[in-house]
Amino acid sequence: MSNRRVVVTGLGALTPIGNTLKEFWENAVAGKSGAAKITKFDPTNFKTQFACEVKGFQPDTRLSRNEIKRSDLFTQYALYVASEALEDAGLDLEKIDPFDIGVIWGSGQGGMITFEEEVKNYVANDHIPRFSPFFVPRLITNMASGMISMKWGLMGINYTTVSACATSTTALMDAFNYIRLGKAKVFVAGGSESPISEASMGGFNSLKAMSTLNESPATASRPFDVARDGFVMGEGAGALILEEYEHAKQRGANIYAEIVGAAMTADAYHMTATHPEGIGAAKAMEWALQEAQIAPTQVDYLNAHATSTPIGDISELQAIHKIFGEDTSRLKISASKSMTGHLLGGAGAIEGILSVMSIKEGAIPPTINTNTLDPAVPEGFHIVTQETLQQEVNVALSNTFGFGGHNAIVVFKKI
Repeated sequence: MSNRRVVVTGLGALTPIGNTLKEFWENAVAGKSGAAKITKFDPTNFKTQFACEVKGFQPDTRLSRNEIKRSDLFTQYALYVASEALEDAGLDLEKIDPFDIGVIWGSGQGGMITFEEEVKNYVANDHIPRFSPFFVPRLITNMASGMISMKWGLMGINYTTVSACATSTTALMDAFNYIRLGKAKVFVAGGSESPISEASMGGFNSLKAMSTLNESPATASRPFDVARDGFVMGEGAGALILEEYEHAKQRGANIYAEIVGAAMTADAYHMTATHPEGIGAAKAMEWALQEAQIAPTQVDYLNAHATSTPIGDISELQAIHKIFGEDTSRLKISASKSMTGHLLGGAGAIEGILSVMSIKEGAIPPTINTNTLDPAVPEGFHIVTQETLQQEVNVALSNTFGFGGHNAIVVFKKI
């Protein structure tokens, strides 16, 4: 590829457990749950009546009135975190060729809320077509990356990835590769999702994919626990500023960590289920570590995809076992979806941020709510439960897997 190195120089987060990077990290380390009864619509008739919603979102603190009016919520989330990440990176955009900065963003569902609202209005108005001129621009999934570029005048490579729940890890991988190819010096990369809507929740309920523990939302997401019964829907966004190392060094940037490897594979197995033996996931981890030139025994922390579904959690552990074998004494595993819920296309971005922060802060956030490990969990695996583990992290690996059989892995390293 090239000898160009890629580093993370800015972060932005908007999550169910924090509306800034600082708040998100502090609440993750504290083991806080973001789950509660849904407030975005009346969930009375739904099997699942709770989710991990973003709380107290105030878009006008970072977005203009026009941006808010013209954008679906997933795009507002994207603009919001891109603003924080660019601020955090301290980039002087006046001094950088705009064609050297790109945006690769991800969203699994795009403007689902806009679509629902417009169709409801059409039906309510006796099928008279009075659609908003903003219907299509708000709906289409690529509009988040487009709006980020317009807001800051970023004229480099610009597009959107869609690989279901692997989406924003795919975006990070693509940005990483384009910088190594010399096609850009900086990328705003990440993902956003606003899937807490009637159609979305109803659809996932029909798949029997979500937890129905309505009597105790805060404890419903319990990865690897013997009593887990499905994932908890989440929403929000995460942005990472990826930058060519020499460019970052020259401007005296604060460097969080280095991206040293990334890979994707496909299960080619089932529309919604992961391969039971984790063959595709294992190969993606193997390739990402090979590219990073890191042995499995050097990995300190693995942020698992672990959504709290009966099949998915165990198939991921099977995949990890294939790569890490019996000697997992060094490897610590945790599942942050136990706190944030599952952000679908935004999951990889916020989990990538947690992986980077674990390196910077020397702390591994816990898997909350996991009280009794499933007997199928391989012996010797160290899953961090209940409380944050304070320890040095030199290498962190982030797993994401999506409907359609998409597996995406990224490897971060202390610099």
